[in-house]
Amino acid sequence: MNIEIKKSIKPVKYNFALSKMEKRLEELNNKKNCELIWLLEHEEVYTGGTSYKENEILDKKINFIKTNRGGKITYHGPGQLVCYFVIDLKKRGKNIKKLITNIENSIVDTLIDFNIKTFTDRKNIGIWHRKNNKSKKVAAIGIKVRKWIAYHGFAINLSNDLDKYKKIIPCGINDKDVTNLMSIKKQNYKDLKKKLINNLLFNLKN
Repeated sequence: MNIEIKKSIKPVKYNFALSKMEKRLEELNNKKNCELIWLLEHEEVYTGGTSYKENEILDKKINFIKTNRGGKITYHGPGQLVCYFVIDLKKRGKNIKKLITNIENSIVDTLIDFNIKTFTDRKNIGIWHRKNNKSKKVAAIGIKVRKWIAYHGFAINLSNDLDKYKKIIPCGINDKDVTNLMSIKKQNYKDLKKKLINNLLFNLKN
């Protein structure tokens, strides 16, 4: 399994990342390049997936980009770990559901290593943490499949500014809040990227 692992140190503009993924998708489809996993952080931006609604934008002044991934509206910015990928599903039985399960398991397994228990919710896609009988989203997932190649990815809230979510209805869910790892448990997360990549590579093989 030949997958390039890319890590960007400086914040990446959203449209730049999207154009790079779409270029890689075409190269992969034409067998001119390999699959990709790309860890990065975005400059502050709000993005709306294919099922978002205008009334989910509460502050019309936000920097908003409409995109072609699945899902609704979310926020990206400093303190959030974004994991993009370009993965060939033709090698994996053209199974989109299994890919999403692999992503979910990779995030849940990684956070267990930091003694944080999270879970999935079939009604509300993403990764959730429950405390004091309240469920809050800690990771969002949004993918697009073209030519049986999956791209876009997921984002884990690490230490980002949660007040930014007050300007939108995150993921179209207005009765549940968003959290981040530092709010759940203050600890050192420097090994998070390494553990996440290892878990993702393991799950993509199986």
